[in-house]
Order: sequence, then structure tokens, then C-alpha cells
Amino acid sequence: MANTTHDQQMRMAQDVSISLGSISLWATLQLPAENSGLVLFAHGSGSTRFSPRNQFVAQVMREAGLGTLLFDLLTPEEETIDLQTRHLRFDIPLLARRLVAVTGWVKNQPETSHLRLGYFGASTGAAAALIAAAELNDEISAVVSRGGRPDLACDALLQVTAPTLLIVGEQDEVVMQLNEKAFAQLRCVKQLQIVPNATHLFVEPGTLEEVAHLAANWFRRFLHSSH
Repeated sequence: MANTTHDQQMRMAQDVSISLGSISLWATLQLPAENSGLVLFAHGSGSTRFSPRNQFVAQVMREAGLGTLLFDLLTPEEETIDLQTRHLRFDIPLLARRLVAVTGWVKNQPETSHLRLGYFGASTGAAAALIAAAELNDEISAVVSRGGRPDLACDALLQVTAPTLLIVGEQDEVVMQLNEKAFAQLRCVKQLQIVPNATHLFVEPGTLEEVAHLAANWFRRFLHSSH
């Protein structure tokens, strides 16, 4: 019999509707076969759970044995409004509250309540992830930011306790400077990883693969370890 692939070791992906009071958010949940941790994705401005970049990174994480939850931070109605106004995608407090609420939902589900949790945030989603991690403290075991805006997390940076990896492209000069300043404010276990020759969206050959493997290794390190 052929060796079992990582994909076969993962449970089937589930499309779920997460009810949060008066709204519902759509998500795709794929759990690990073993209790190896679950990564919640907070996508960037103007994106959804179908973001090709986050989908790629999530696949690499699943191949590393991690579970993934990709979800829409906005409802379909809000996304329609945001396409016109572009204001909700930059409402960091709103996005952080949504991430905290979704984390609460995860902690209350029998299938996921026992799993250690990590946040993977991109662009403005990284700020939301850091704010949520600061609020939830030891409920979050690790955070990774891809081309993120951690500076938008402001004072929450000082409160983050989860080990945090900031990944930024070498050619993304303005964002790299913002990451360097935010990195200096973080008081947790931390690392700043600059990907050579990469721009903001990591479209250059091999750069997104590097992001994915850096992130997967970070989560494996901190989500697999015991409390």
C-alpha cells in the first residue's frame, strides 16, 4: 500500500458558517489528523478566504501537519459596501473584534477546543491578529505576519505575549521600515525575517514558498510544544 500523503492524513475540508450574534461569517476549516495545532488566517485588505496567496500558504501548513481555518472577516453585504467605500478593510478594531469572536467560536467547538491556536495575518490582517493576540494572551500560541502592517496594532504591540514572526519583502521598503519599528516594540519571543528580492505581494519566483515554509516552521515550533 502506498504511503499515506499529508493530504490524506488531514480531515476533509468543511465549509462552515460561524454565527457571531447578528452576523455570520463563512469559513473553510481543515483539521489535522493529530492534535498538532490550528492556524487562523486573518487576510489582508480587500481580500477573502479565497485569497490565492493565503490558500497556498495554508496548503503548505497542512502539508506540515497543521490545521487551518480561512474565514471571511466581512459578511457578503459588508464586502459589497467595502468594494465601493474601501473603509471596512482598514477598520482594524472591527477586524480584530471579528478575529477574537471567531477564536471564541473555535474554542467552543468540540472538534477544535483542545487545539493550540496560531494567527497568520497578512497586510492589515496582521494588525488585527496582533491586537487579538494581545487581548487573548496565552490563548494564542504564535503569530506570523506576512507583508503586514504591525504598526497599525499601535499600543497592543507591547501587550503581545505570543511568539511573533514578522516576514517582509526586501524590496517592500516602506513596509519593511514599519515592521522594523514594530519589531522593536514587541516584548515577546520574536523574529524579523526579510525575504530577499521580494516585493509586497511576494510574487517573485520562490518568495511565497519561502514565506510559507518560514510560517509553517514557526507554527510547528510553538503549536506542537507543550504548555
